[in-house]
Amino acid sequence: MELKKLPYNLTVCKLDMDAEINQKADFYFVGKTDEELSLVCRTEDTPEKTLERDDGWKGFRIQGVLDFSLIGILSKLSGILAENQIGIFAVSTFNTDYILVKEENFEKALDVLSDAGYKII
Repeated sequence: MELKKLPYNLTVCKLDMDAEINQKADFYFVGKTDEELSLVCRTEDTPEKTLERDDGWKGFRIQGVLDFSLIGILSKLSGILAENQIGIFAVSTFNTDYILVKEENFEKALDVLSDAGYKII
């Protein structure tokens, strides 16, 4: 399985429910529930007015389109990282999964996943 490094720094933030998000940005995830509005975006695209923000994330994606019948892909990756004391922030799209780790753990995360047989591109 191939994991593709994302070439930018990311921020995870919490916004007001009526916050405007730059939908023209080329990379962002929005999660909205009855309790919060969360955004993952390139650090330089973070809205000025955030309720809370956490900078310093790097990420990678599982390459290709994952069929919904596939089981345990994210679990296996997160397990390997957990065994190596690396926390994650995971987000999923219709096609695939993305895993974010803190910048200071990024190279270690890629190394342990590579050692576990994943191809890093």
